[in-house]
Amino acid sequence: MNDSALRDEPRPGLVLVVLALGALAYSVLQSIVAPALPTLAQDLGTSSTNATWILTAFLLSASVLTPVFGRLGDLYGKHRLLVVALGLLSLGTLISAVATNLNTMLVGRVLQGAGGGVFPLAFAIVRDELPRPKVPGAIALLSAMLGIGGAVGLVVAGVIVEDLSYHWLFWIPLAVTTVATVAAWRFVPESPVRVDSTVNWGSAALLAAGLVTLLLGITQANSWGWGSAKNVGFVLAGLAILGAYIAAEVRARVPLVDMKVMAQRGVWTTNAVTLFIGFGMFAGIVLVPALLEMPATTGYGFGDSVLTAGLYIVPNALAMLLVGPFAAHLAHTHGAKLPALLGTALTGLAYALLAVAHTTHAEVVAGLVLQGLGIGLAFASLANLIVEAVPHSQTGAATAINTIMRTVGGAFGASIPASILAAHTIAGTAVPTEHAFTVVFWVTAAAMGAAVLIGLAVPSRSRAHEPSSVTATAGAAH
Repeated sequence: MNDSALRDEPRPGLVLVVLALGALAYSVLQSIVAPALPTLAQDLGTSSTNATWILTAFLLSASVLTPVFGRLGDLYGKHRLLVVALGLLSLGTLISAVATNLNTMLVGRVLQGAGGGVFPLAFAIVRDELPRPKVPGAIALLSAMLGIGGAVGLVVAGVIVEDLSYHWLFWIPLAVTTVATVAAWRFVPESPVRVDSTVNWGSAALLAAGLVTLLLGITQANSWGWGSAKNVGFVLAGLAILGAYIAAEVRARVPLVDMKVMAQRGVWTTNAVTLFIGFGMFAGIVLVPALLEMPATTGYGFGDSVLTAGLYIVPNALAMLLVGPFAAHLAHTHGAKLPALLGTALTGLAYALLAVAHTTHAEVVAGLVLQGLGIGLAFASLANLIVEAVPHSQTGAATAINTIMRTVGGAFGASIPASILAAHTIAGTAVPTEHAFTVVFWVTAAAMGAAVLIGLAVPSRSRAHEPSSVTATAGAAH
């Protein structure tokens, strides 16, 4: 049997495994450098401030390229663009693995950011290729990969930082990305669902400029100062450019993203909740390892190593993985809104509990498990809400915007906690006070409370706006 025939025969289980592997690889690479930044700064011969660009470059690239890949997939084929996204992720990982200076490392990280296109492409492929009853569960699994991969990245980073060179931060994920790329090329079929249109590159450029400017202001706020003229200028300029992008999209004959779809209540409310949930997930990535690694001499820290702290996060990843089927069941029987609200509320409760109880490992792990259940429920359900609410032809672009909202929320979730910790330190040191951790836990809990309130406005059960012909075609394919 030739390669074309293999790709033309949908194998739902195999397709989902390949997509999940690609999503996991991207998510691991997103978080794996965070605990290793001090080591990377030393080994690459740069400052700690410059080393943060290793994380920032990835976020900027992902935010810019994700909507482009989503739109191109809708136009030119999701399988084709998936292979390109995973190929660029692999190439960038290879470049970072051999890098011996900061500039080369940043080139690799920018290319890795293209892997963000995996998520909107994977969601669209699932909608096109899997039997309709299996779609919510598949989307739940793929969405969970972001949180699971983030936790796995922290654990793997701990092992590498303690026992291996920084090059292995990328050699190990490269093996996974290479397998995912080859498997996607060979086993994921090309979708028959296409949009007869073009890419509005002017709108894409405005969106890219706005996102880069805004995210620079957010991610560098801890270095520049939140109230500094430079920081405020970047944030305001980013918002202004994004405003110009929206205005241009409304007037465009062929928009990059249909603003009428984005303005639907089921879409904008879901995206707003996703922004807060992104905050909640990344706040945990910053806060919990930092708390566990604080010296015991502070009176509240545990003095754990990077590896030990990562191991305590494993139950968080397991909770996200195990809750996926439950989220899919709730979405199937009651609609995706219920698990989204439940997950958001559990995440808020987790941070409230951590605010009042974080003096033992058992208390921290309990908070992490609850947070993992909440994030897992929310991410799985929010992606399903978007897929249900938009026309078939807009799946790639709409889920790309949802992914961007998660990225922007994550940037806030990494920057705001870091700023609060840096602003409240033990006298004569750079070590945060216990009160600083308590404040950030409460701030994050409050953000989750706001997300619950917004989530109440999400329509109870949205239906996909699919033409009957498309639905019939999809059903016949299976």
